[in-house]
Amino acid sequence: MSGGTGVRELRDEYDVVVVGAGSAGCALAGRLSEDPSLRVLLLEAGGSDKLLEVQIPAGMYKIWRTRRDWNYTTDEQPGLGGRKLFWPRGKLLGGSSSINAMIYIRGAAADYDEWARLTGDPSWSYEQVLPLFRRMEDNSRGADEWHGTGGPLRVEDLRSPHEWTTAVVESAVATGYPRNDDFNGAAQEGVGRYQVTQKRGRRWSSADAYLHPAMKRPNLTVRTGALTTRVLVQGGRATGVEFRCAGKLHTVRAAREVVLSGGAVNSPQLLLLSGIGPADHLREVGVDVVHDLPGVGGGLQDHPLVPVVWNVRSGRSLTHGDSPSGYARWFGARRGPLTSNLAEAGLFTRSAPGLPEPDLQMHFLPVKFWKQAEVDPDVDAFTAAVVLVHVHSRGSVRLRSADPTWAPAIDAGYLTDDRDLDALVSGVEKAREIAGAAPLADVLADEWSPGGTVHGREALRRSVRATLESLYHPVSSCRMGTDEEAVVDPQLRLHGVAGLRVVDASVMPTLVRGNTNAPTIMIAERAADLILDRTPAAQLTAAR
Repeated sequence: MSGGTGVRELRDEYDVVVVGAGSAGCALAGRLSEDPSLRVLLLEAGGSDKLLEVQIPAGMYKIWRTRRDWNYTTDEQPGLGGRKLFWPRGKLLGGSSSINAMIYIRGAAADYDEWARLTGDPSWSYEQVLPLFRRMEDNSRGADEWHGTGGPLRVEDLRSPHEWTTAVVESAVATGYPRNDDFNGAAQEGVGRYQVTQKRGRRWSSADAYLHPAMKRPNLTVRTGALTTRVLVQGGRATGVEFRCAGKLHTVRAAREVVLSGGAVNSPQLLLLSGIGPADHLREVGVDVVHDLPGVGGGLQDHPLVPVVWNVRSGRSLTHGDSPSGYARWFGARRGPLTSNLAEAGLFTRSAPGLPEPDLQMHFLPVKFWKQAEVDPDVDAFTAAVVLVHVHSRGSVRLRSADPTWAPAIDAGYLTDDRDLDALVSGVEKAREIAGAAPLADVLADEWSPGGTVHGREALRRSVRATLESLYHPVSSCRMGTDEEAVVDPQLRLHGVAGLRVVDASVMPTLVRGNTNAPTIMIAERAADLILDRTPAAQLTAAR
């Protein structure tokens, strides 16, 4: 094993250097190291994931705003009255899969068919990526047309769901929404409980699934505490990277490829620091232009969230899970409230009946979720988090400085397109309808936010602008495609620089309709096949 302490000696050269041990980087390094002839180096700026707060599902928010979090903040958002939003991003092995809500959602089949259309590459269609999802999955329900077993990523049903989770599903069905026991099956639309990336009540991150089993392989070297500062480019080809570790500056060569897996914030930031990006912007911040690539950092998308919160008549929310009895149940049998992912049930629906696919997702939490868990809940409450999953607004990632230790400037672009605002208002109205139906109506008391006196679409628009938060799903800042604004081609190779790929959520041409962790891991599975020049038998079968 090797890590920040340097157990395994660092070579001068590797075949593949992967930057970022997050959801994609762990999966990619794990898969590439299955080939014993390939020497792989994985660099991670953060530290170990061996923390109790990581392992306990309900403890996720305790990692936020710590040294295991990049702790980003957006620029002032004009669409939100100038507010800045907190963006947690995992700075540890597993990346954001070590601090997320563990919801296993692929998105709609139509999302991937759109990717295939936008990139001109049918291998990104749902028919072609489904075998990759099945290959990576070890689903507790067993294998079928939609799911796999025996893969590294464990997917399970929640072990101890809250009673209010059952109530909200029944109320949504009573309101007219179809029951859906598998959002990753034949259809996405409807209401039901989520499956989660857990193993027997414990978080199962990308590091758990792919990296930790691979770290015993002699051809894989992992360095934590290693901040990559620059991709080295010579003669139009990426030849290695420069990184800081333990107070020293290191250079390492890549004989075959450099792969950036830093995510939708850090991957474009590193490209810009390396002189790859919009030339005018690079000159403004004092970075020498190596390759003028206008799309780097552009087209940023994120899922906006609006919390609708009710006080409750009776019963205990998940606030009480963080107690001696809660810990006793978790340590004893891996059950109880601490196994909760907080957002236990979900709904996919349409903000307007004429839409071809759902554009809204709701997360139902048996706890008060407010201001991104900046403060612990003060009362027992219930939250319906209304999320727009088909987003029209766009933002950007830019440098503030040529110093790699400076956080980049993040403009999420929230509500810069009025269609997003109107859809979220419709979502708040739908959440209220569900809350008014039994059996959930018997649990809930007064509406705390937006509040029972806030009625009419104009008043709700103001409320949405005032309370909107992020669901932490940034993508598309290094999107793949063949147009002038695309950053990578459909094989994830950087346009104009050989030997350099980007493999993470930043390459998504558009946001998927749902949580982004599973799709990001799928992209890494696809990248491993591309780098190893292999086509899985399952994909060949699907192609026929």
